[in-house]
Amino acid sequence: MIDNIEQSRLFPITNPRSLAIFGASNNYSSMGTIILKALMAGKYEGTIFPVHPKEDKVQGLTAYRQVADLPEAPDLAVVVLPTKIVCETLAACGEKGIRHVIVISGGFKEVGGDGVARQEEMVRIADQYNMTLIGPNCLGVANTHHRLNTTPHRFYGDPGFIGLVSQSGSFVTQMFAYLHNLGAGFSTAFSIGNEANTDLVDCLEYLGACPNTKVIALYIEGIRRGRKFVETARRIVPHKPIVALYVGGSETGKKAALSHTGALSGPDELYDGIFRQCGVIRAYSIIELFDICIAFGQLPAPGGDRVFVQTHSGGPGAVAADACGRAGIRLPEPSKSTREKLADMIPATGSIKNPIDVTFTKDMPQFLSDLPRAIIQDPACDILMLYFYLPAEMVKRMLLSMGVGRDEMDQKVREIGDSVAGIVKGIIRDTGKPIVCFSYHNREEVAVRSLAASGIPFYQGPERAVRVISAMILHRSFKRKIEEQAAT
Repeated sequence: MIDNIEQSRLFPITNPRSLAIFGASNNYSSMGTIILKALMAGKYEGTIFPVHPKEDKVQGLTAYRQVADLPEAPDLAVVVLPTKIVCETLAACGEKGIRHVIVISGGFKEVGGDGVARQEEMVRIADQYNMTLIGPNCLGVANTHHRLNTTPHRFYGDPGFIGLVSQSGSFVTQMFAYLHNLGAGFSTAFSIGNEANTDLVDCLEYLGACPNTKVIALYIEGIRRGRKFVETARRIVPHKPIVALYVGGSETGKKAALSHTGALSGPDELYDGIFRQCGVIRAYSIIELFDICIAFGQLPAPGGDRVFVQTHSGGPGAVAADACGRAGIRLPEPSKSTREKLADMIPATGSIKNPIDVTFTKDMPQFLSDLPRAIIQDPACDILMLYFYLPAEMVKRMLLSMGVGRDEMDQKVREIGDSVAGIVKGIIRDTGKPIVCFSYHNREEVAVRSLAASGIPFYQGPERAVRVISAMILHRSFKRKIEEQAAT
């Protein structure tokens, strides 16, 4: 692993003090302009040098007719030009002293034929000038902590903790708003495209050393350096979880990957073995990929594999228990002392077994405060799976019965949601144990938004919650195994 992130050859790409952009203009419909506008909207603090053969100003910025006219060699060049002039532009950048380039342009190895030769020429030029190059056929980099975004989508939200390496650009750009709504975001995200001279392993190594990255997500269509990938991942996993979505295992996925980035894929069984060997958690959808990453980034690691389920409805509790059973997750019975505590909190119609079911309660704050605190303190509880049900309409009826006026109703509902989220967060902090919240609420529900704002993951349906719990337990097992092997 890299000892000092600033020593990485990727550091100037993710943290440039200045950049030149080729392909931006005063035509708002061009890709280069769209990228420049997104970069400016993100309040990038470095100097931007548009290079345009005819314009004196591009989007209000001083433009330069050619690379040689630039007042300095910027840390980074972003190239969004027609395929036929990309290589000559790279050579001009090299002559100027630019050593870090992102090539957004496509039309290279992914299209086959002459595109393969064009990419070989690109690599030759990069080698000649000792360039680090991301792409081609990519959307580059987003470093939210540096306000850098070379993608066409504007960045939303606060700087995050998920590091992403993607062989597709879409899963960088189109996830900004999605993750923001979940109370999360990227730390640094790489779209690497055809991987001409910087590949998945290079970026994985960088994110392993990145201090802003708590968990690493991978979108993979094919791994070119299998042995190096395994070695790098095994060094990282004891310190940071790695979660991967691999899509090249089916025949249709293999064909799509080849035409998308020119990646050579292998069978699912091969990649399953690679992931197990190096401790990488496999996800099976983009939703699942980020579900798992958010839990790793926001919750403490479990101390074991035993789960307690708390619910106030028998059906959701039974479904949660069934999902746990199918995943091989243990649901131990509460200890005698815990049962004695619960006997005073749960009505006779409820159950103090596991799942622990209140069935109905008039005291919702107790259900979401005193009860989970009592359960999670049981010595046999490593993870609490909490049925988080607090509909705004029910809260409003309660407030109306207490004499709260309709003009202040919405504010009071938000305050209650925030208070409950704060209580759950406090329990997690005080006990050091993860609470995984689930129900069938959607994300428009006030209380769910309060959870997201407090940095607590929420999952719609027990199946998604159980998949996350399984991943946390599996990572613990992978980490211990790698550490034990390293010690022998």
